[in-house]
Amino acid sequence: MSSYISGATLEKSQDTVRPDQPLTLNLSFKIEGAIRDAFVQKNWEKAYNKHDNGFRMTIEVEVKSGRKTIVPLKFVRKAALFWTRNPKIPYRVWVSIVKDETPYYPLTVEEAQSLLFDVNKVIELSGKDLASGAHRLSADIRVSWGRHDYTEPTEISGKSSEVELRAVA
Repeated sequence: MSSYISGATLEKSQDTVRPDQPLTLNLSFKIEGAIRDAFVQKNWEKAYNKHDNGFRMTIEVEVKSGRKTIVPLKFVRKAALFWTRNPKIPYRVWVSIVKDETPYYPLTVEEAQSLLFDVNKVIELSGKDLASGAHRLSADIRVSWGRHDYTEPTEISGKSSEVELRAVA
């Protein structure tokens, strides 16, 4: 089984945009498959015992109008494995997730998977970025991570749904 991107959708804040207006796009998708299934507590413990206590995932997004790239984005999600004495967690090795520069301490494996592998990104554009006329916007997505005790180095890609909007002068 391999990893893949599912449910990639791009949503817009309005149907028309002027050069002096901001445009907000909302991109959401999930990373599913082998990596999500392997990112569980028993694998965290094995990896931690082998001093493999970090996971870094790079997400690159290109918002495009046709073939022209309007906004390139690159962001990182990280997971850090650590020894815990939290009485709410029945395991000795647990995980913290760093998402948008903010650390999170999930209480369940499912919450950790959701924080790391479910992406909801708000993309701010300016009306100046679009030439006047009709546009079909979509997002090309590439996600990659390196070798760990529970996974091989992988790069997966996907494409979001398209949204139509009109830029007016």
